[in-house]
Amino acid sequence: MGEYSLGFHPAWDKYYSKLDKVMQLRVWKKIQQLKHLTSSRHLKQGLPYFVSDIGQYRLCYKINEMKKLKTLYFVGDHKQYEKWLGMIG
Repeated sequence: MGEYSLGFHPAWDKYYSKLDKVMQLRVWKKIQQLKHLTSSRHLKQGLPYFVSDIGQYRLCYKINEMKKLKTLYFVGDHKQYEKWLGMIG
């Protein structure tokens, strides 16, 4: 299967930097798992994003299979996630 490379959308840090240090560590561990994770849950509403759950938090990303690249766009709690969905949808 191979390992995926990771990329970060320019707005990614805006969301990640708002998390406390403990949550940042949990998110970082999940991001490292994404390099090898092959099954992903697709967002509803026909949007081209995938989502991973980290407790009450959501991590959203896109997958480019041709480049074997996962680009991270958003991380936040459910309320922030709903707001982000409204901005992209």
